[in-house]
Amino acid sequence: MGLFRKKHKLKNAYDQTLIAQIQKQKEFYENAKGMERLMVKEHPKWDAELKLQRAKYFYLFKEARIRNIQGNHLK
Repeated sequence: MGLFRKKHKLKNAYDQTLIAQIQKQKEFYENAKGMERLMVKEHPKWDAELKLQRAKYFYLFKEARIRNIQGNHLK
């Protein structure tokens, strides 16, 4: 019986870690979008950085959906 509680606690701990990573990555992605708007001349490095930040953010969001994490903290 104790084994099931441990799994539940671990899942909750990892879910909280995932939520924190999503929020942090969202900030990085929004900062990259802001930098793109400020850029006068497009640069391949910044374009690649924006695409990387976007991919990371949406990957973490997809993982949250797979783990059935719901709530306002994901918006």
